[in-house]
Amino acid sequence: MQGAARWAMASIMEQSPDRFRAAPVSRLIGFEVAEDAGDGVTVVALAAGEQHANPMGRVHGGVISALADAAMGTAYGRVLLAEEDFSTIELKVNFMRPVKMGRILATARMVQRGLRIGFLDCEIHDRRGKLVATATSTCMTLSR
Repeated sequence: MQGAARWAMASIMEQSPDRFRAAPVSRLIGFEVAEDAGDGVTVVALAAGEQHANPMGRVHGGVISALADAAMGTAYGRVLLAEEDFSTIELKVNFMRPVKMGRILATARMVQRGLRIGFLDCEIHDRRGKLVATATSTCMTLSR
């Protein structure tokens, strides 16, 4: 990351009490990251529109995957110490049914956290509350 871009990213992270809610990818795709309730569960919503569609007019699988990754990454990042950071090292998504446009909710939770590795899972539901996908993620804790 070069000069101004690095400064802008650092500025966003420093100004936001929850850097995940202000992440550039959240603004780009349209993720709405719920406030941290302190219960270890993270909810990220997306109002899926035509800009998120695949050629068949359904929500693109990559968008659903990104939504799950954002929810699980946020859940993991929120339990780290101030001097820690992380990276997703594995992501798996199982699609249950096609998703029509509308509000989609991803609910992620920590399954297990060790010293360096954490495992999370996530359920993604459509506007009718139907399970449309499940996901798991492995994250690695890094020193800043």
